[in-house]
Amino acid sequence: MHERLILVVYTVVNRPMNDWRRIVVHADMDAFYASVEQLDDPSLRGKPVLIGPNSYRGVVLTASYEARPYGVGSAMPVAEARRRCPDAIMVSPRIGRYQEISRQIMQIFTDFSPSVEALSLDEAFLEMSGSMHIFGSPERIGRKIKDAVLNATGLNISVGISGTKYVAKVASAHEKPNGLTVVPQSSAEAWLAPMPVSRLWGVGVKTAPRLHAIGLTTIGEVAAADLRFLVHHLGSQGAHFHALAQARDPRKVNRIKGARSLGSDRTLHKDISAREEIEIHLRRSAERIARRLRARDYMARGVRIRLKTNRFVLLSRQQQLSKPTDTADDFHVVARQLLDHLIGQGPFRLVGMAVFDLSWRHDPLQLDLFADGTIRKLETTMDKLAARFGRDVVIRARDLGRSGTVSGPGVNLDFLDEREGERVTRPER
Repeated sequence: MHERLILVVYTVVNRPMNDWRRIVVHADMDAFYASVEQLDDPSLRGKPVLIGPNSYRGVVLTASYEARPYGVGSAMPVAEARRRCPDAIMVSPRIGRYQEISRQIMQIFTDFSPSVEALSLDEAFLEMSGSMHIFGSPERIGRKIKDAVLNATGLNISVGISGTKYVAKVASAHEKPNGLTVVPQSSAEAWLAPMPVSRLWGVGVKTAPRLHAIGLTTIGEVAAADLRFLVHHLGSQGAHFHALAQARDPRKVNRIKGARSLGSDRTLHKDISAREEIEIHLRRSAERIARRLRARDYMARGVRIRLKTNRFVLLSRQQQLSKPTDTADDFHVVARQLLDHLIGQGPFRLVGMAVFDLSWRHDPLQLDLFADGTIRKLETTMDKLAARFGRDVVIRARDLGRSGTVSGPGVNLDFLDEREGERVTRPER
């Protein structure tokens, strides 16, 4: 274990013990990717670190806390991040290493609760209702989770605890890094009230100005607003925000996660316009997606392509398929047809694809008497070779010696499909 100075910010808001009919924990690692790199490479500790591709065309995956005072954060273009923080050290992501530690973290969470809802590699909800007789008060629960993660990984985690998922998530970010904030349900609405509306779950750069325009700048003002007024100006979102502002959130912690779509996007080293080049990247996306589908026993009945122009305009087209499939060949055929509608709007800096309308492969289907299984047999054979010898063991001849993308293998939670021998994901239509 590496020696390190531990600073814990510990906040408890009015904590009556009888106010814990429900206990929801949100646990979120602190600057996860950057913290892993600083853990593994002591020379990076205490320095501004950016995790992302070593290219000005890519985006930052995360920034260490030493870099954040410069206004650098995740999803920021690398060029802008380097302009703001010229002394930052750029480190290429090691997705396999992050997944390795994520497995450890998720296993620790399951030691505390059978109901763990993973949101990403580094954060999850835990349903801890009724566990005080095992682990003690909510404060002690949070402390034990933090200690367990630190002892196992050498990394700090911030924990928020409340009576709903929404308030627990806000609480975990309240005193980052390495914080522990406990907000009983009876105090939650008052605790949220002075916060800006941007802290409402679902309010982003487009919605916040709409709330400001109708005179609402704090969560407390949203909570006090007339529901009909909010619905008139914001539609169904108005009712959603009104409930959250009043600390009402009935959503359960779902151990079984539903996957609505699977996608694969790549930012390119240089802008492209030629159809042949775009189709090559669509083919690669189709192959990555099909491999993930087959590994999870999923099939898809819809295909969507996504192209981002050099002016950062995101374009997309989608189409339903006549029957579910899990082969890259089928996805690519449809993608080429969809490309007809977008090809003249380039040049493009990003090419991607997603599939949707997912179902189990073993669901009852109308059989196609004339279906040719040759393509699927070929692709599943390539799956087996990739699983045994590495994903690049078999590649297309036209791909030899050409990468063309800034980003490497994407981050996903496929490796968490199975926990303790039980399937914890499902396709969601």
